[in-house]
Amino acid sequence: MIVYWQIFLAFFIPSVLGYGGGPAIIPLIQNEVVNHYGWLTLERFGEILAIGNSLPGPIATKMGGYIGYEVGGILGAAIALFATVAPSLLAMLLLLGVLYKFKDSPRVVNMTALIRPTIGVLLGVLAYEFFARSWRASGSFHTFLLVILSYFLLEKRKVHPAYVIAGSLLYGAFIIA
Repeated sequence: MIVYWQIFLAFFIPSVLGYGGGPAIIPLIQNEVVNHYGWLTLERFGEILAIGNSLPGPIATKMGGYIGYEVGGILGAAIALFATVAPSLLAMLLLLGVLYKFKDSPRVVNMTALIRPTIGVLLGVLAYEFFARSWRASGSFHTFLLVILSYFLLEKRKVHPAYVIAGSLLYGAFIIA
């Protein structure tokens, strides 16, 4: 029974603190499931993130459902999904009138402007950790090849990120493995 409470907390707390949507809470979820509870390794978390990014829909709920299922089965998945959406749902129900009233307030605008750099730093640290682990696990040749090829496909050829992620997964499965 304690594992279900832990699943709830592992996804509820990041959802409360992760202002800015799914990408903003990914580092917070990673901290909970990898560092705090130890349910996943960073490599496994990266794999789940890559798979989640290649599927349509919000990343936080996909990750919550998958990790919740791995840790606690179907009930764990349901709890993780609820914990991921509960803070937004409660905030919308309780604070909608207040938020609408103060949406143009200079304080609110300044607060959101100050939160954005923090989210950028958290995402940058997560990207660096994945890059460093990829470098150690796959070697410099494969890492640089995937970085350069991904950059070219995403920025120059405007290929959809899902195709780049799927291609990287296939490259890793058939070439690196």
